Amino acid sequence: MSNQCDEHTIKTIKRLIRRKRMAESIKVAVRVRPFNTRELERGAKLVIDMQGNQTIINHPKGEVDPKKFSFDYSYWSHDGYKEDDEGYMHPEDPRYCDQKRVFEDLGEGVLTNAWAGYNCSLFAYGQTGAGKSYSIVGYGVNKGVIPVVCQKLFAKIEEKVVANPKDEYEVTLAMIEIYNEQVRDLLNPSTLKIKGGLKIREHPKKGFYVDKLTYHKVGSYESIEIKMDNGTKNRTVASTAMNATSSRAHTIVALSFVQKTKEEGQQAMTKTSVINLVDLAGSERAASTGAAGDRLKEGAAINQSLSTLGNVIAALADVAAEGKPPGKSKVIVPFRDSSLTKLLKNALGGNSKTVMMAAVSPADINYDESLSTLKFADRVKRIKTVAEVNESPTEKLIRELREENQKLMKMLGGQGIPANLTDVSGGGEVSEEEKERIRKEIEEEMRAQMLENQKALEDSSKSAAEKLAEMEKAMEEEKIKRQAEDEKRKKKPYLWNLNEDPALSGIVCHVIERTKVLVGKGDKCQVKLTGLSIMDEHALIEVDKQNIYLTARMNAKITLNGENVVAKTELHHNDRLLFSAGHVYVVHHPYQFKKAAKEGKTYSPITWDIVQTEIAEHSGFDVNKKGKTEEEILLQEDLISVMPMVNEANAISEELDKKKTFEIALVSPQARGMSKGRTEVMVKIVDLIHGNSWLWDRNKFINRKYKMLEMYQNHVDGDADWDLPQDIDPFYETVASHVLIGQAQIHLKCLTYLIGFDESVIITDYQAQERGYLQVQIVPLKENETPIEDEDDDYFVEEPSELVGKSMKYKFNVVGAKGLPPKMSNDVYCEFKLYLEDSPNETDRVTSKNPDWNWSKVFTHSPVTDQLLEYLNDEPLIVKVWGKQRIESVSSAQNLTTKELKSVKEKEKIATYMKKVSAGQGGSGGELDLGAALKKVEHMLLMVNEIKKLSDDAKANDKSTVDVFAIDAVLTPERMKLEDVSKVIEDEKKNPNSQVCCIS
Repeated sequence: MSNQCDEHTIKTIKRLIRRKRMAESIKVAVRVRPFNTRELERGAKLVIDMQGNQTIINHPKGEVDPKKFSFDYSYWSHDGYKEDDEGYMHPEDPRYCDQKRVFEDLGEGVLTNAWAGYNCSLFAYGQTGAGKSYSIVGYGVNKGVIPVVCQKLFAKIEEKVVANPKDEYEVTLAMIEIYNEQVRDLLNPSTLKIKGGLKIREHPKKGFYVDKLTYHKVGSYESIEIKMDNGTKNRTVASTAMNATSSRAHTIVALSFVQKTKEEGQQAMTKTSVINLVDLAGSERAASTGAAGDRLKEGAAINQSLSTLGNVIAALADVAAEGKPPGKSKVIVPFRDSSLTKLLKNALGGNSKTVMMAAVSPADINYDESLSTLKFADRVKRIKTVAEVNESPTEKLIRELREENQKLMKMLGGQGIPANLTDVSGGGEVSEEEKERIRKEIEEEMRAQMLENQKALEDSSKSAAEKLAEMEKAMEEEKIKRQAEDEKRKKKPYLWNLNEDPALSGIVCHVIERTKVLVGKGDKCQVKLTGLSIMDEHALIEVDKQNIYLTARMNAKITLNGENVVAKTELHHNDRLLFSAGHVYVVHHPYQFKKAAKEGKTYSPITWDIVQTEIAEHSGFDVNKKGKTEEEILLQEDLISVMPMVNEANAISEELDKKKTFEIALVSPQARGMSKGRTEVMVKIVDLIHGNSWLWDRNKFINRKYKMLEMYQNHVDGDADWDLPQDIDPFYETVASHVLIGQAQIHLKCLTYLIGFDESVIITDYQAQERGYLQVQIVPLKENETPIEDEDDDYFVEEPSELVGKSMKYKFNVVGAKGLPPKMSNDVYCEFKLYLEDSPNETDRVTSKNPDWNWSKVFTHSPVTDQLLEYLNDEPLIVKVWGKQRIESVSSAQNLTTKELKSVKEKEKIATYMKKVSAGQGGSGGELDLGAALKKVEHMLLMVNEIKKLSDDAKANDKSTVDVFAIDAVLTPERMKLEDVSKVIEDEKKNPNSQVCCIS
């Protein structure tokens, strides 16, 4: 008996030793991938180097010293590998890190810890496209950490069950997404429509958890793959419907591994481990979510998880630096400030063994993003977590759950909720309404906790065999369903989705099973699409033997390979379709695909960038990269990335009838008040009622657009308060803010000869259009500040170098301006910075289109340097002219919808363009949609020809009517009404110099 006690005591001591709380640093690995296609096309240079566990990043231009970081692992996967016949990347160079090595370093530890009963977390962090998914999930035979962990986990479970059939093992899977602070269960589509998402609650022992989250039993990695594919599909459908940006979403896959074992003569023990796979949002977004000075900088909830995560990491690093025991630090860690950080509390600062994989691009063009990722990883490695084995007697666990539920039942009966709630902030009694609200919240939390406990009790009553049978039945049904889908795709044409995130492309497939298929959001549609500007019946797809045709319904926005669909159009294999502003699909044509395969032809892969580039090209942009400088290529990429967002903002404005329109504008550095720099893509917002306009920089626009999406989603959800007050409305811009009227460039070379300047200088805006004249005087001065006269020979300068080492003094006088736009003539002033000045000089504010300032300032440079002379000789002084806009009297336009107002504006643009063409002036720069005006007229004439053809066909067949649907197919919302088209054509026919009449 004593021997048994001794043996039992020894085992108990061993278990206590295993459960001893030990602080461990988060393991951090950094991995660099090969150059991608974009980087190769740009001729990118390598800026990442790795030596042992050290990662080094070099500045592209060598302007700063290389920055060095030390991590647990630095994985070089940029080069030094060879692909075998099966596609596996083998090391050719000992430096190269393959997938096998990553698993041995990171995956084995996750597996060992899971069997020991520890919670494990694996983070993937880095810029979108940096290679996070390859390390964590992998592709083909290059399996990532998670697939191998799962395969080895199930293999070991089989071995254990054979060795001891009485032991029970259970693996369950949950998959959630956090987007815009809302939590969604990706394995339960019905929850995706819950307003505000699923609630996060807090359990006194388990910590934060997602209420009503579903856990699915899995028995193999194949079943995990099926579940994750379903989750990704649900994520893709939901994000497209909401026009959500996938790179701003966080995804958490949670594997729960439960072991129920019983040693001879001992009580049954339950050991639980939760393995969290966390795919964080693209790190490049964290640096550019806001715009300096924007009143809504922190307005969009989409920024909250990203910014809070950074704050949490910083706070935890400070806690670790103090070296105090857990819970003893005075540093407040803001876990509760966002949905993401609540759910990551255990992984980052609690009961978990945590690993982070940071992925970086090797290219110089991604230097800033890669440096940001390395700095983030460097902070994470300082964080310590305290993990303990999650092991308890099985009967004790069940008893505790029952006792907790009984306690909660008593509290709900009124025995536990305090009757006299006090205001903790002020100490007094709270109002009856507040008491009721608090009681309801407490009751809601209790009921949710009871449901969680009850689920766990019911689950524990089922045997492992019962659970496995349920799971296998569900998986078999899923396999049969998938096989049926695969068979359809072999024979039938289908559309597959294309997403900005490659991981979400090809996830949604719409098989065309009938000869006629409707596309739209209505009940009659076989291909269901939802989201911005999708109509009940958006398009008709017809299959005629081996041919596929698409016809757009009236007012439906569709582009095919970048061009607007005007009439019934044949579809071909790999054609790209954009429905409205957010749904991009690629056509799979089985007959053409098989025919090409027989002939040995191949189709080029279709990417998101290809689609956006061709849309930009057909919108009048120059997308050819040949012969372009690096700055010009960067500008092209910015254009292509901003254009779909501008289209999206316009669609939201129409849906919500905000009476605003958005246009892309290219703004030179000079137009921004800089003598040097690169041209930037900005967005012009126009008030369609008053005609006022503002320029937003790219970051400000992106930030506002996310807030617009929130607003639109609230509108779709039926929220009565979706329309926000002006101070937080992302569409609103006040006329009380100054706008840039234009700038004048003043050349200062005359000062190098001490010669004065008295001129009227043209003021131009960012479109290089004249906005008025600025009268400026520059008067060189003697030491006593009297003007230097022509007869003062002592001040005659033959060579500017004569001034070096001497003193230069002059008076700069901004006299006034003439001919400013009346609409911008409120509170007008000028500002400029001369030479090395830190703060700008400003004139007084005057309300007039011909303001007189008579502002002057004496400048002294002592001594004159070569640098000053170079500045005066080469760099123009840029004087910016600012003003506030006037609100014109509101006309009948206020009663028109946004769509109608845009149509009026479009007609005005085309009429203006025609006058310029007729006068031989051609088009000007400015907003880029003006460059496509002539193309729009071409399309209008094509529509007229199409309708004429329908009429001729009807007459030829002795018909007195024309099919209305056929006419609908010709007209689209981008075009004017037929009578307007006819009017433009008739007007132009009267003009003998018109070039439009020559278009055919």
